[in-house]
Amino acid sequence: MTDVAKKVQDYKDSLKQKAEHLIIKGFPEKIVKLNELLETSHFQNRDLSDVHQELNIPVPPPLNTNSQDEPSAKRQRLDTSEVSSVMTVEGTMVYALPNGTVPCNKPLSDLIHLVKPHIRELVEDSNLLKMWISFMIPKIEDGNNFGVSIQEDTLAEIQSVESEAAAFFDQISRYFISRAKIVSKVAKYPHIEDYRRAVQELDEKEYLSLWLVMCEIRNRYCSLHDIVIKNLEKIKKPRSSNAETLY
Repeated sequence: MTDVAKKVQDYKDSLKQKAEHLIIKGFPEKIVKLNELLETSHFQNRDLSDVHQELNIPVPPPLNTNSQDEPSAKRQRLDTSEVSSVMTVEGTMVYALPNGTVPCNKPLSDLIHLVKPHIRELVEDSNLLKMWISFMIPKIEDGNNFGVSIQEDTLAEIQSVESEAAAFFDQISRYFISRAKIVSKVAKYPHIEDYRRAVQELDEKEYLSLWLVMCEIRNRYCSLHDIVIKNLEKIKKPRSSNAETLY
């Protein structure tokens, strides 16, 4: 065996050991840890109003004009000279942020920092299991493929979990993009209360989404652990020996 081939084989052996340790010991520990985390104050007994945050975008003063007593529909048309004088009147400012930047929602940002490592771990663990089962799929032969089909079905389930976990990252980025768009509307139309309310509703929705993500991560660890443990013998030895089939 060449040096390169030996390194490849050592990598495969090491990966198999890590995967079996992860299934037997790692997954149960993660499930217990996630259950405990879901019972903490981060996700339990929390009022949705706790995630509201001041936008730091004040409402500008109303337009200062001397024509307040006369309805706009009955005002006389202005000539060119009058228009030029009216244009010098100070009106309400838009896109003005006199108090500085508009910060991200701190409670949700802290929660995202808490959730993201668990998403990454689920992606990494799913990838490890995927490679582990792939290495144990035997060469293609005629007959006696029941165990191989179990391997393939389990592999498909793991790939589905990996894709779903990766999509959780996209969900978080979409939240920030959506919130930025609504906040820009608040800056452009500061007098419209609906835009400010829309930011609060989006923050509440993201909090519920993060709680759901944590539940889904816990559930996926449970389902992967369950399906692999139930079929561990067939996954590791998909084909029985010829001696067993004779008797």
